[in-house]
Amino acid sequence: MHIVADENIPYVHEAFDRLGTVRTLAGRTMTDADVASADVLLVRSVTKVNADLLAGSNARFVGTATIGTDHVDTAHLASRGIAFSSAAGSNANSVAEYVMAQLLTLGERLELDLPRLTLGVVGVGNIGRLVVRDASAMGMRVLQNDPPRARAEGGDPFVGLDTISGECDVVTLHTPLNREGVDKTVHLFDAARISRLRPGAVLMNSGRGPVVDNKALLNALNEGKTLAACLDVWENEPDIDVELLKQVQIGSPHIAGYSFDGKVAGTKMLFDAVCRTFDLTETWDPSECLPPPTVPELTIDAAGRRDQDVLREAVKSVYDIEADDARLRAVLDTPSAERGKRFDQLRKDYPIRREFFNTLLTVVNGSGSLRKTLLNWGFRAEG
Repeated sequence: MHIVADENIPYVHEAFDRLGTVRTLAGRTMTDADVASADVLLVRSVTKVNADLLAGSNARFVGTATIGTDHVDTAHLASRGIAFSSAAGSNANSVAEYVMAQLLTLGERLELDLPRLTLGVVGVGNIGRLVVRDASAMGMRVLQNDPPRARAEGGDPFVGLDTISGECDVVTLHTPLNREGVDKTVHLFDAARISRLRPGAVLMNSGRGPVVDNKALLNALNEGKTLAACLDVWENEPDIDVELLKQVQIGSPHIAGYSFDGKVAGTKMLFDAVCRTFDLTETWDPSECLPPPTVPELTIDAAGRRDQDVLREAVKSVYDIEADDARLRAVLDTPSAERGKRFDQLRKDYPIRREFFNTLLTVVNGSGSLRKTLLNWGFRAEG
């Protein structure tokens, strides 16, 4: 079996070498010639899998190690009888932890009392559900918007976008990228929608870049409105709008879902899907490869402190989102012709980031509600 894979899929050799010959390539520059002899093609979101890429290929399986599938022409795959699988849900926890890190960082920078704020979650799938859970555990009022789920399940607990815009202090986006249809999400937050956000609102996007009209967002920020923005995903990646980068409160290079645990879970999902497709009995246990936790244990004294500040210290000790922000802002010092390559390099060389469940957290003098929040967020908590 010949397997062609994006070089940024972790442990792809450790997992797939037992199934055949593995060739790894840069996903963004993968060509039809590269995949011509492949039985299995494994990609990430930077590879457009369509009729052009597969023109001369006899591939029997295509898998993406991502939750999003808008980069894959699934109709074309189906028409040719090519099996397809994604890694839906693999990095959901990673993105939810990223959003909590965003909120806590904003709380410190902007002096926000988060439990007094209302959060709007747009797109309540695998990721959005966890964001709702974690923000609610912190004491935030949470409103949810998800038209497909509202139609399937009934109105409660979902609200319309006008309610989200009018009542929410922070809005976080977790929709798929739908380019057409009743649930089209391209430029879901266009100039008109952005203008309807309440004064002082924060808009956060860690879903898909084109869900927000980046030019409209930049104009709104430049016009001096009190709107703040945090972006992990951007239009026209990797050639992002550096003027917009200068304006956002927190920016990162499309890495919200890049926890090491989440990426490895994606590899495992694809391995299992390939084995099912080809009726193979091979197994792979990723726990044999995982490095030890970066922060296995942590002790924090909560005496005389707000729960929000203790949560901020705990999260920053495990994942410093401001370091991601600083690395991306360094792109501003890069010659314009090299910025796209630098954006991709930041993703390729992303440091190992472990999820909260890897850390045993001891909180001294902490409240019961604080401990409950930490447990909800995945920390193994004592004290």
